[in-house]
Amino acid sequence: MTSELTIRTANKDDAEAVSRVILAALRQTNAKDYSQDIIARVEQNFSPSAVSALLRKRRVSVAVVRGRIVGTASLDGSIVRSVFVDTELQGRGIGKRLMAEVEEAAHAGGVTVLTVPSSVTAEPFYAGLGFKAVRDSCYGDERTIIMERSLNGVGQRR
Repeated sequence: MTSELTIRTANKDDAEAVSRVILAALRQTNAKDYSQDIIARVEQNFSPSAVSALLRKRRVSVAVVRGRIVGTASLDGSIVRSVFVDTELQGRGIGKRLMAEVEEAAHAGGVTVLTVPSSVTAEPFYAGLGFKAVRDSCYGDERTIIMERSLNGVGQRR
């Protein structure tokens, strides 16, 4: 599966497929750790039109298998945002490949410390990539873990 995987920059025509991947992951994966009210609130940020707006503001990458978008991740300055993988393909290295792409872009852009506002659900994923929790952030009853990782040596890891 991952041998057929390509990572590319998202374009305006990808908004609907990116939205689909994110909404499915929120509803199936993140719903294990967050209430339906929180999921519904977060979903509003990832409608196709909202994703279209994000595509104009951030560096958004997509993971593609056999012509189908199966994952996404974005870079907003030094902040990683919106890392999601198709629920049927989670745990197969797609998120790691997306994060490698994001880290390379950040490093190339002069970023030395990458920050990610992680959901409770994704904290183990980011920890496995070397991110360390630095503080909790709460928006009402929604808990987010702010995590950081130094990018020193990113270009030499491969």
